Amino acid sequence: MDTVPLPYSPSDLLDTLGCAASPLVVDVRRRAALEADTAMIAGATWRDPFAVAEWEKFLPRHRPVVLYCVHGHEISRNAASALRSAGIDARYLEGGIEAWRSLGAPTVARRDAPTIPSGPGQPSVWVTRERPKIDRIACPWLVLRFIDPLARFVFVPEADVRARAEELGGVAYDIPGVAFTHRGERCSFDALVEDFGLADAALAKLALIVRGADTGRLDLAPECAGLLAVSLGLGYTHRDDHELLEKGLGVYDALYAACRAQAGGRGERHSWNYAT
Repeated sequence: MDTVPLPYSPSDLLDTLGCAASPLVVDVRRRAALEADTAMIAGATWRDPFAVAEWEKFLPRHRPVVLYCVHGHEISRNAASALRSAGIDARYLEGGIEAWRSLGAPTVARRDAPTIPSGPGQPSVWVTRERPKIDRIACPWLVLRFIDPLARFVFVPEADVRARAEELGGVAYDIPGVAFTHRGERCSFDALVEDFGLADAALAKLALIVRGADTGRLDLAPECAGLLAVSLGLGYTHRDDHELLEKGLGVYDALYAACRAQAGGRGERHSWNYAT
């Protein structure tokens, strides 16, 4: 593979945001630059740009990788070149995170906050109740697509959630008394969106759909009843919780894509009429 890295445009990256087809996005800013900022590109994970050899072996070989630094100069380009030497389809983000910000594209609050025990560069672990339905599928989707693409999820009986999270050094969610749970009429999904500063019109629409389906307030959005039906159906057809999660992620990919299209004025309508 040619070791000369190619650029990747911020607009192209934005077009794939929130779906499984998105490249793996890696923040390779110097640690000082990372710590001087409160945000990362939504969906990114941080890795030390001066220790590429230590982490490149853990990167997927079947998925493109886009690296970014502050302005898209030598830090991200050098790291991309090193990854290409290792056989990884790596590119650098043109203009870095500053170009991303200039588009008004979503950023996420850095996850090395007290509520997320894992530090920069370490996969986070999330623990919740077994047999997930709506919020407990929506939250992992949000984490994987916008907060930590390498996160792990564990499903256990409700009585064991806190102890298992403590044992694994993870985050308990969607149970009473933890940071990411229902807040009044709002869901755990809402709590994640709020606490990680995810200001995105499509996510706000999706949060409304999740809230309505999860709390039985099906009047909040036309899609709520459909999401409830599909979620229950997935539970009937998949008994393994991780298989259920995998199938559910595709549902939220599709819903988010529809929300983005609507937010951008590109929503399609099903207009074919058999009678005509």
